[in-house]
Amino acid sequence: MARPFNLQALEYVPAVSVTDQVFDALYDRIVELDLRPGTRLSEVEVARQMEVSRQPVRDAFYRLSQLGFLLVRPQRPTTVTAISARAVLEARFMRTAIELETVRLATERLDEAGCSTLREILDRQQAAIEADHKIEFHALDDEFHKALCEIAGAGFVWSMIRDKKAHMDRARFLSLSSGAKNALADHLRIMEALEAGNAEAARERMREHLSRIVDILEQIKIERGEDMIDES
Repeated sequence: MARPFNLQALEYVPAVSVTDQVFDALYDRIVELDLRPGTRLSEVEVARQMEVSRQPVRDAFYRLSQLGFLLVRPQRPTTVTAISARAVLEARFMRTAIELETVRLATERLDEAGCSTLREILDRQQAAIEADHKIEFHALDDEFHKALCEIAGAGFVWSMIRDKKAHMDRARFLSLSSGAKNALADHLRIMEALEAGNAEAARERMREHLSRIVDILEQIKIERGEDMIDES
């Protein structure tokens, strides 16, 4: 006979917690360089400005430190870290391994609906360039790659990519003033290969696209100073 047991009713948890909101806001500010490397952050001040208690801020700080965005030390100021070159290159390696296979599958499975979705994203990217909306362009860049994963029947891998590309996002955002047109041109070449049903060409275009991050890192060091990049 099964032993009886009691369970407590679950409390309602909102779809997006306060910690998630604090995390997302700080994540975006760091990626977009509103909070530059070396910026000091205080739990008390962030909580005051966002009108929340300190606990969700503390939790968000921890999550950001796990991404390598914040350096949190006892009895010392919490600071925004420099962009980790190693983390960027590790993310590039992982993305290349995953997305070459993803784009191959997407080439085989692309239908009219998928083609329409990708073309709409590319049109919106072009409009974002013309309007000089870097934040929107950056979001659409992710949307293009996520859509490829979904068309390939591998939407689940996007969460893996998203979680590993944090420092890559910071470097990419820095390059958008001069590199957005190159990024869009890369996407258009990938799209042409997809529509032609040429999986090998699509893979090569994707490899070239993801490899641009190496040059972007060097460009950042030259134009922004080595304090922006952590080479360790």
